[in-house]
Amino acid sequence: MERVLGIGGYFLRAADPAALNSWYRDCLGLDADANGVWQQALGPTVFATFESGTEYFGSRTQQSMLNFRVRDLDAMLAQLRAKGADVAAELQDMEGVGRFGWVTDPEGNRIELWQPV
Repeated sequence: MERVLGIGGYFLRAADPAALNSWYRDCLGLDADANGVWQQALGPTVFATFESGTEYFGSRTQQSMLNFRVRDLDAMLAQLRAKGADVAAELQDMEGVGRFGWVTDPEGNRIELWQPV
């Protein structure tokens, strides 16, 4: 059986694609090239489904949530706050998994930030 090799891309609709690309670059350091190609660090990727009524993604209209691995969650959240980003106050610690925090991009998409153990 053929199997997928990894995530090949994640695509978002945006009212202002250039501005949203700039936000991801300036606030999260996502340094994609002109074609959107981003060479990410090796590490785990989680693929999980949630109940349709979950509030975990923030808005009930958001059908999926992007999760970024980070080296230092506290430093990333401080950086985002300094740039005026909409950072959630809550943090979550999952034993054996890591720490989680959330930010909402300028177009209302909730993003999870994960510092693995």
